[in-house]
Amino acid sequence: MGSLKVEMVAADRKVWEGEAKFVRGRTASGELGILPGHSPLLGAIVQGEVTIEAMDGSRHQAKVDGGFLSVDSDVVTIVAEHVDATSLHSTGH
Repeated sequence: MGSLKVEMVAADRKVWEGEAKFVRGRTASGELGILPGHSPLLGAIVQGEVTIEAMDGSRHQAKVDGGFLSVDSDVVTIVAEHVDATSLHSTGH
């Protein structure tokens, strides 16, 4: 299985960047999961949690209050108006 290159940025800073197996976020249409090989996509994300599962198995979670998510050629970019930095943490390994 391949990997995703993920970058999460807030309006004022880069929050997280790295290689991942899986990304999950919430859009107006519902929960969205992204794996390597996902079709190109540009969508609005709504308030909620974004989860990134890194290649080493660790999970990084952050609360966002809206923005957008794009997927193109296994590159995932998440741009949020605000990211709750205190909520960006790793869980498990």
